Amino acid sequence: MTSPGTRTGEEADDLDVEEALALVKENSGPPGGTPDGPATHPHAPHHGDPQPRGGPHPHSGPHSHSGPRHHGDRHSATPWPEARATAERAARSAVRAARRAPVPAPLDAALGLTLATPLTALTDLPSFDTSAMDGWAVSGPAPWTVRDEGVLAGHAEPAPLTDGEAVRIATGARVPADTTAVLRTEHGRTDERDRLHPTREVVHGQDIRPRAQECRGGDQLLPVGTVVTPAVLGLAAAAGYDTLTAVPRPRVDVLVLGDELLTGGLPHDGLIRDALGPMLPPWLRALGAEVRTVCRIGDDAEALHRAVTASDADLVVTTGGTAAGPVDHVHPVLSRIGAELLVDGVQVRPGHPMLLARLEDDQHLVGLPGNPLAAVSGLLTLAEPLLRTLAARPAPEPYTLPLRDAVHGHPYDTRLVPVVLRGDRAVPLHYNGPAMLRGIAAADALAVVPPGGARPGQEAELLDLPWTTGGIGVCFT
Repeated sequence: MTSPGTRTGEEADDLDVEEALALVKENSGPPGGTPDGPATHPHAPHHGDPQPRGGPHPHSGPHSHSGPRHHGDRHSATPWPEARATAERAARSAVRAARRAPVPAPLDAALGLTLATPLTALTDLPSFDTSAMDGWAVSGPAPWTVRDEGVLAGHAEPAPLTDGEAVRIATGARVPADTTAVLRTEHGRTDERDRLHPTREVVHGQDIRPRAQECRGGDQLLPVGTVVTPAVLGLAAAAGYDTLTAVPRPRVDVLVLGDELLTGGLPHDGLIRDALGPMLPPWLRALGAEVRTVCRIGDDAEALHRAVTASDADLVVTTGGTAAGPVDHVHPVLSRIGAELLVDGVQVRPGHPMLLARLEDDQHLVGLPGNPLAAVSGLLTLAEPLLRTLAARPAPEPYTLPLRDAVHGHPYDTRLVPVVLRGDRAVPLHYNGPAMLRGIAAADALAVVPPGGARPGQEAELLDLPWTTGGIGVCFT
């Protein structure tokens, strides 16, 4: 059994820092990458000659819009691992094309961003000798005569001590010059002449935090590519930062399709509540995105065309309309604007009609199926690796746990099944149909079940849900 975690040791220097740097440098080589750069899609157009939004791409092939399509056909759909890798490669290509400048982010807005410059100490930490405990600062051997006035944190430097002298001191206060040690409150007593005596041995320098104990000004505290966690915010504040230079969040526009969707009240007369409109924006934010708009369009091809062509977001996410029904307009609109289909169907259940298209060199569209759990599958299959790479976040280390119960599999496709984690086992949940959210609402993760299913005790790869991993995952704003 392996456990979840992030890369450590030597691997920590390879956390997609190349992508982070490419985002924040004005010149990162040819937009299409270098011979040593990430692979691009074999049917990708030459990135140096971007096509007009309304014109066709100068190529055809299995992922282009020419010729018949068989949506959901397992023979033309992309295997699940390959679909995720394709999304990541597409994002790397977009990173090089976008050349977005780093952004200065105030500390209260930096959670979840990725550092675009090293975090370097602006001062010594601590910047002066301080007391690590409440007690007395003492000088020389005991007993000591205690000064009348004590030393508190946040006050100016106190007068030096002389041999045989002590002064009351609070935690964090500046230690007077010529202090031998700090004697903790519980380790001292005074006699009838108000002289201070230790109740245990006093060691020179004890309970004093010397200047620059943690770092000296100019020391690198954290490298480029570090994800800003609450602890990073605390370190940055302690080091004197008001803002951090970070990779900007990927910008996302969400287009909710479907005439049958209600935004309030109970389902009635063939109408159903829209579950994706409330669910997708916070989920995308938890994946590191800046969700700019959520637009409800209905089943209107012209409105969808206008919304897609008007967007300048890094990623457009659509819901529903990815199959080949009479009101499934996503494919025709993509064909009309000359978009390039990188993924057209994935061998995964639920969610096989999902798609990934390149709209511009630095802009993509992820088409999610309309069924709620199928849309979640699309998020984790295509949107997560794309957004993670655009945000220069490190990829999570894969991990597995044995399944407590058997899971029925699809004959040919991967299945993503909600599970809860109980000790060293993953327990599959019921209510895991494409239209159901009851299982995923209670889940800790999704288990990746191979074609044919899994037996009890079989190890399964797990995909954590963003809010179950703690840290930045709990922030949805």
